[in-house]
Amino acid sequence: MLENRIMNNLLNIIKKQIFPIGLILILAFARLIPHPPNFTPVIALAIMSGYFFKNLNLSLLTLIIAMLISDVFIGFYENLFFVYASLLLITFVFYKISKKINFKNLFIYGFAGSLVFFIISNFGVWALGSPGVHDIAYDKSLNGLIECYILAIPFFGNTFLSTLIFAYPAMYIYKSLPARASAR
Repeated sequence: MLENRIMNNLLNIIKKQIFPIGLILILAFARLIPHPPNFTPVIALAIMSGYFFKNLNLSLLTLIIAMLISDVFIGFYENLFFVYASLLLITFVFYKISKKINFKNLFIYGFAGSLVFFIISNFGVWALGSPGVHDIAYDKSLNGLIECYILAIPFFGNTFLSTLIFAYPAMYIYKSLPARASAR
């Protein structure tokens, strides 16, 4: 009886704290391995941190720490404010609707999160240019903004695909943790 209670408490701690933090850090460190442009777990990380944690501040803080850790190794970049702002917005929105996240609508939410990231981060590229990357300076006009978004379309596919590839397994593992533990 006591052993069952201790085991249940341990499983609750693992599911509620250790597993989500570990998974989010693993997703953040996945940014460090070679990958195609924009094929990273950051949008999945933003969506799922709102799903894993019942505390908005913990969701936001975990995301910021994970991004900062990986950016220390990758290097800080001109567009950092827009990237972080988009990820924090995605985390906030998906935290607010976290009870609605499931396997069925994760595809739509992954698309929405990727679109938010695309719009905000590429607005930053247009506003700041892209020094150091391709040294593209877009005209500070509506035509320049449209050109920036059009040239960024190929990157959107990688963003969306990687969001799905990282979010679905994260959700599956998280949801299956209690079932696997109780089968022992």
